[in-house]
Amino acid sequence: MFRIIHHRQKCIGCNACVEVAPGRWRISKKDGKSVLVEGKEKKRIYNAQVSDDELEENLIASQNCPVNIIRIEKR
Repeated sequence: MFRIIHHRQKCIGCNACVEVAPGRWRISKKDGKSVLVEGKEKKRIYNAQVSDDELEENLIASQNCPVNIIRIEKR
């Protein structure tokens, strides 16, 4: 298991995360920013517990994020 941490308010809506991990990321039609699917919000930061089979694609998503607002932590 690992955790994805997303600082959504700093998102610029570039779609890089959605392109590599479309099962975990979406672009909001409301504000054009990325949404962490099944993410829980706490103090404007979103977290999701994810199984290891999604690790590789989400690591790439975090590396491709131009504003570095996606972090991956091993549990």
